[in-house]
Amino acid sequence: MAASVEDAPEPTVGPHLTPAAGYLFRMFREYQNNSVIVAHYNYTGKLMGNKYRDGLKAVDIVFLIICLLIVLENAIVLLAIWRNKKFHLPMYYLLGNLTLSDLLAGLTYMVNIVTSGANTLRLTPVLWFLREGGVFITLAASVISLLAIAIERHVTMVRMKPYHGAKRGRMFALIGASWVVSALLGVLPITGWNCMGGLEGCSTVLPLYAKSYILFCVSVFLGILLAIVVLYARIFRIVKSNTQKMGGGGGGGGATIVVVASAASTRKGAARKSQKYLALLKTVTIVLGVFIVCWLPLFVLLLADVCCSPGSCGVLYKADYFLGVAIVNSLLNPIIYTLTSRDMRRAIIRLLCRRCLLTKDGHVRRIGVPFLEFSTSRTEAASHRVEGMETTVSTGNISPSHIKALYTKVLRS
Repeated sequence: MAASVEDAPEPTVGPHLTPAAGYLFRMFREYQNNSVIVAHYNYTGKLMGNKYRDGLKAVDIVFLIICLLIVLENAIVLLAIWRNKKFHLPMYYLLGNLTLSDLLAGLTYMVNIVTSGANTLRLTPVLWFLREGGVFITLAASVISLLAIAIERHVTMVRMKPYHGAKRGRMFALIGASWVVSALLGVLPITGWNCMGGLEGCSTVLPLYAKSYILFCVSVFLGILLAIVVLYARIFRIVKSNTQKMGGGGGGGGATIVVVASAASTRKGAARKSQKYLALLKTVTIVLGVFIVCWLPLFVLLLADVCCSPGSCGVLYKADYFLGVAIVNSLLNPIIYTLTSRDMRRAIIRLLCRRCLLTKDGHVRRIGVPFLEFSTSRTEAASHRVEGMETTVSTGNISPSHIKALYTKVLRS
């Protein structure tokens, strides 16, 4: 008797495929199915408006212009670093890496905007994951680069020694680790940590991402933010403590280092130190304040996304504005981390407009950014050269000459 239809075995994917290979094949087939995108966006309520029916809107044009400025600004900084041999030093590697990640963030977000709207519903899941993952990886690299810069500044201040060959290796290790961690975080959804096949666990902001993945990433970034705050707080304390020791002197034998100023300049020295504290505190406040203002709204939105069910939180459908504010951080990073260096400003000005912005003797005309300046007079600038590290650590532009001068002075004492 012929076997009934009910008794017939289920069709297999292939005669020689293992269960694991069959799962990968089915996942690959789902990743090429455009209807998955429509189903997920419809479930989260994102298809109720006209956003995914129309083309680019005015706000999209604004974000595209911002991204173009990000790309141009960071490309100029990278070109200045590449053309000037003075910047081919380990201390500029992290700044170059931050600039590169910000440039790529601008590029990937431009692609994201162009392929959004009505174009989103034409994507396959694999293209969607690549689109969102590209933005995620570059933004994560930018954020982790800020942490790497804070780590390097802290290590430099704690050791207070001239640069050695080990510093180059440490820089490359930090840069490599930042990109490896960013890539790992970015590829987790496409490798399986997503909500395909389980709509109830989907994010509203990113409909193919699982809420558990969103919560994990927000926790990681909040941890990075906390680490940056702690490191800069310690840097400020170290700078303040070192300046007090250098200005106040000490005793207790040959092993004790004594660095004292003359009695006639004691009051002036105290005033300069007070100004340095304020300048350092101002810069640290700018660094942390800009980062928090740009990123914290997006973190709060994503936390709300984890807690809210689809359609219950209307603010989740305005996520583009929150991501746009986070992208602005990539526009401000070159100003905060690069243009605070006088040498870097001079190199960029030479690159852009050498004749109109430089005097005949090669000095830069005073066009700068007052709130990023640390020396208000030539006298104070000389004091900065003597005491070295206190004035340069706030911007991260600690050069070998600064540390060697301070280190040599300490050894002679």
